Amino acid sequence: MNKFVRALKRCAVVGAVVLAAVSLQPSSASAAAPPVVGGTRAAQGEFPFMVRLSMGCGGSLLTQQIVLTAAHCVGASGNNTSITATAGVVDLRSSSAIKVRSTKVLRAPGYNGDGKDWALIKLAQPINLPTLKIAETTAYNNGTFTVAGWGAAREGGAQQRYLLKAQVPFVSDASCRQSYPSLIAGEEICAGFPQGGVDTCQGDSGGPMFRRDNAGAWIQVGIVSWGQGCARPDYPGVYTEVSTFASAIKSAAATL
Repeated sequence: MNKFVRALKRCAVVGAVVLAAVSLQPSSASAAAPPVVGGTRAAQGEFPFMVRLSMGCGGSLLTQQIVLTAAHCVGASGNNTSITATAGVVDLRSSSAIKVRSTKVLRAPGYNGDGKDWALIKLAQPINLPTLKIAETTAYNNGTFTVAGWGAAREGGAQQRYLLKAQVPFVSDASCRQSYPSLIAGEEICAGFPQGGVDTCQGDSGGPMFRRDNAGAWIQVGIVSWGQGCARPDYPGVYTEVSTFASAIKSAAATL
């Protein structure tokens, strides 16, 4: 699939594909039935590594001064002071929010819209919050993942004031390819329910998909990348497979 078609998958906002833990609203024909809720509000401090970026994307604290996000959320590598990172709160309007400007962007070398969807943003000063370690092997590319973000609560909806969270199960490459023949195995990982109802959506791009490691700590397995609509049946979310790029990400961070 070419990058133009991929860009249409999850609605462009401010020139980037931006993806939210979502709910599917009932149609008028089924309005009497309870809605399928894809996301619930996260508690303050539950995911202290979550970052909201001013261009309408999410991210995670790789270090206290470097945010890991999606390549499609940022422009070319180089000096960049146009991005504001908000952290430390679930309510974006909270007076306790920590806001720090960017100084540099490093987009994945060779990124052209297909795969390699990761980027780093260096902040003007460290944010004194816990960081999220990244998976360096495929050992955690299975099970149930957590996704979180301030994106839309339904396909085509407005982005959210409060951080939402949801859980999604791993989908094998073979199953995911039935929905997305262009899936890049080894660079992308899928997650979602066959019946839909839970997914990332507009405004969540760049945010982490994570789970517990063997020691019970959070570890990032994916980066919200793209998908067909939001929470549609048989169309799981597609995430950058972090373990594939872990070495490159760590090396790039060291250069910042």
